[in-house]
Amino acid sequence: MRVSDEIVSNENEEQDLPEQIAVRLAKRERLLEKGEAYPVSLPITHTIDQVRAEFPDLEIDVATGKKVALAGRIVFQRNTGKLCFATLQAGTGTRIQAMLSLDKVGETALEEWKELTDLGDHVFVAGEVITSKRGELSILVEEWQMAAKTIRPLPNMHNELGEEYRVRHRYVDLIVRDRAREVVQIRSKVMQSLRRTFDAENFIEVETPMLQTIHGGASARPFKTHSNAFDTELFLRIAPELFLKRAVVGGIDRVFEINRNFRNEGADRTHSPEFAMLEAYQAYGDYNSIADLTQKLIQNAAFDVFGTHVVKLDDGTENDLGGEWPRISMYESLSAAAGVEITPETPIIELKKLAAAVEIEIEHPLHGKYVEELWEHFVKSGLEKPTFVIDFPVDTSPLTRDHRSKAGVVEKWDLYIRGYEQATGYSELVDPVVQRARFVEQVQLAAAGDPEAMKLDEEFLKALEFGMPPSGGMGMGIDRLLMSLTGLGIRETIMFPLVK
Repeated sequence: MRVSDEIVSNENEEQDLPEQIAVRLAKRERLLEKGEAYPVSLPITHTIDQVRAEFPDLEIDVATGKKVALAGRIVFQRNTGKLCFATLQAGTGTRIQAMLSLDKVGETALEEWKELTDLGDHVFVAGEVITSKRGELSILVEEWQMAAKTIRPLPNMHNELGEEYRVRHRYVDLIVRDRAREVVQIRSKVMQSLRRTFDAENFIEVETPMLQTIHGGASARPFKTHSNAFDTELFLRIAPELFLKRAVVGGIDRVFEINRNFRNEGADRTHSPEFAMLEAYQAYGDYNSIADLTQKLIQNAAFDVFGTHVVKLDDGTENDLGGEWPRISMYESLSAAAGVEITPETPIIELKKLAAAVEIEIEHPLHGKYVEELWEHFVKSGLEKPTFVIDFPVDTSPLTRDHRSKAGVVEKWDLYIRGYEQATGYSELVDPVVQRARFVEQVQLAAAGDPEAMKLDEEFLKALEFGMPPSGGMGMGIDRLLMSLTGLGIRETIMFPLVK
């Protein structure tokens, strides 16, 4: 039966409501008549977690003499004559049993419990901490009150919710599924760990604009909007890079930001149009030092959350994040996998022939685009263990410094874990003259129809002209980091992902 997206109380529409919702609405009315269905506050003295922590190992059938008052959501209940049982769940997922007996609460309160409470309701109970005859930690209730009456019934907590339902109704997912709450807690601990590592390395956290007059810092399609106040077109940022580099120009030598990015592109198991991004820049570093930092960030996060670098994934397999991660050359690894030598000097016609031979469709004017697409075909899927792929084509990396000793490549790496890109890092291009030339090339690509080409950003170039020290920079998707630590798809790592 279809449930309306909004609950309505209009008498003319009440007959269209599902029967369970109509029954619960009637209970709500009775609660309001007798007192309150949604009190503004309650005399709570303890949380369920606190009671559990204080009494971890009580024996069977013990009365502690300890009086507490707490609240929780009813996730199980059994009403039998003069004694009622309910399992109350905290937001953390911790549970405790509530026992309501006729002699403790009285006939009126017991009957009202039976008649007015349902699975999913938030209730307040006060009484003594005891253990039942089965040894279950319980509250022997002396008084109770409705804390928040639920109108919609919860799904059957013994049935597995489908992924689509979980994503669209995350609030329900968090109520009924332990793993959903665990992922939220893991994400929070990961964020704390990342900030601790940055703090130990003397980095400063900043916030940069999400609304930008020129989108830049990555090759991606932006979301567009309009400012009425300024009467101008604006873009939701695709990356914070160009503003963070301004901060380095201004003397903030070690800077990072964790915030949202928006890219108007496809959505799949590893991509979301809105996602959390970490970017960091280190003056007087390069792509080697920033790779060391990235490895430390991820390994520290794994250890801080799980106490090990070998994390167990959702499918039961393990992801070993320990040790020193290898660094392989893009051109050399591609040549070995394809069985033919490919270098920055390889004519694009030869790359087109190889792409056609393996049935890869590439329509792009850049040599580097073919190299990267061919590399993904031949090499990427085999990179299960953490691996830095280094030294990318120069023409696809407009913000990256040319390699100090290898012609035709730049000092850039992509970190791959379990076959997908986890992070990227550069030796940053800080020469404003070369950077302007690279931007001009991007403008020409845009004019030729490339929707992902960057725009020429005069304000950023002006900043570079004030002098940016040699630097290393990196960007890492937080959602993908959670994927590496849990084995879940990207929509499961985001609490409220965008869905169609």
